[in-house]
Amino acid sequence: MKQTGTTGAPLQAAASAGALFLIAVVSNLGRPDYVSELLGVPIDARLAIVLIAVTIAGLLRGFVGFGAALISVPVFSLVLGPHAAIAINNVMGMPAVFQLLPEAVRRAERPIVLPISVAIFAATPVGTWALVATDPALMTIAISVLVLFMVAILASGWRLQGRIGMSKLITAGITGGLVQGVAGVGGPPVVAVALSRPGEPSQQRANVLALMTAISLSSILPLLYYGLFTRQTVVFGLLLIPVYSAATAFGARCFALGGQRHYRRAAVATLAAVGIATLIGALRNYLKG
Repeated sequence: MKQTGTTGAPLQAAASAGALFLIAVVSNLGRPDYVSELLGVPIDARLAIVLIAVTIAGLLRGFVGFGAALISVPVFSLVLGPHAAIAINNVMGMPAVFQLLPEAVRRAERPIVLPISVAIFAATPVGTWALVATDPALMTIAISVLVLFMVAILASGWRLQGRIGMSKLITAGITGGLVQGVAGVGGPPVVAVALSRPGEPSQQRANVLALMTAISLSSILPLLYYGLFTRQTVVFGLLLIPVYSAATAFGARCFALGGQRHYRRAAVATLAAVGIATLIGALRNYLKG
């Protein structure tokens, strides 16, 4: 019981902070201009699209265990722009990272996780530099394309063949870090490597959790350095935490109630549909602009 309370504390604290911000927003609902300025998004159908995307991302996170960023980031990018998208997604997902961190620290294979993590932390700032240096309209398209490529990796069940030596570990970390910095979806390359190793499912899960923790934490300093953690992105990310957390809990319950038979196909189909839709939207906006 003591351990459960410890791991749940960051999630509860973040959810409480999000609830306090929500109260502040609700108290000013009579002033749409205030709410719109606070969130950085118009109070119209675009906000509804963001909330729907967060709900689907949370359901997917709880149902499958991965893939939330592949839903939320391209939608955020299309509605709010790529810079805000990466920052908001990072804030929204941080409580879950710290909640799962103790298990990752206890059970992960350090000879595998550490080299990949070091490479991730080294490469993510380079990807973030590319994010801020590129035309936002083009970057929105690039994010959608990268999402579809990551979905293809997951759908194919691709795994590394042969012995996984240090060079493969570092290459996976660099790839994941670059993709994380550019598009905020750096998980699939490192997850594919982690799952390529033989071992018990619980051990593989611990490795995946540790690597996903590294992926998430690697973005913090680059986003701070380039000023992407603005008041709007932080506030909006905090406000989304309760929605995301509730959807994640519901998704996990659906999986426990018998969704195991269909989860992989449903997840891949959902990810592909969102990736294609956001790519079409990004291309349309780019051609119009």
